[in-house]
Amino acid sequence: MTLAYNYIAIEGNIGAGKTTLSTRLAAQFSARLILEQFEDNSFLPKFYEDPERYAFPLELSFLADRYQQLKTQLATQDMFHPVTIADYFIHKSLIFARKTLNDAEFTLYSRLFAIIDNVLPKPDLLVYLYLHVDRLQQNIRSRGRSYEQNIQDEYLLKIQEGYFDYIRQQQGMRILLIDTNKLDFVANPGDYDRLVSLITKEYPVGIHRIEG
Repeated sequence: MTLAYNYIAIEGNIGAGKTTLSTRLAAQFSARLILEQFEDNSFLPKFYEDPERYAFPLELSFLADRYQQLKTQLATQDMFHPVTIADYFIHKSLIFARKTLNDAEFTLYSRLFAIIDNVLPKPDLLVYLYLHVDRLQQNIRSRGRSYEQNIQDEYLLKIQEGYFDYIRQQQGMRILLIDTNKLDFVANPGDYDRLVSLITKEYPVGIHRIEG
């Protein structure tokens, strides 16, 4: 079994399992792994305590960190790891910013994002892991990050809607939208194999919705 794509991005809401799946896939297929370094962001705990005050510096810092990481990693070929798997796509910056910033802030942010977006390659396959909010909250509680424990359902729903709005607007990308509500790819090897079988298939450009 091989991967048909050179660059795969795994996306999803907070607690969807992006990092876990990306890490397992990279290990299985000897791929280069790019993980978002969000835990180093000093604005994140502050944002969850006071969103209105810290949304703009948080989103700017995330954008700068993601851009620098992807630009550095994707600019070079790795002869030993020709496939790259990332647990995020740079466009998540725009999706989150649209839901957290006011109109004036988002207008400025969008101008900065447009400059950055033209420099980075888009993934050959974008995988979105869909989970209901109650399942997201279970995962958030289980992993135990203190600053995430007060995330509200409303915020998760806003982010989910932001992703769906973005996906609906894409015409030139290959997007795999997988409903994982009936899957547990961490504890159940069969569920993980199911995801692998879906991700290793070849798809035409467009949106492909799949019940897990």
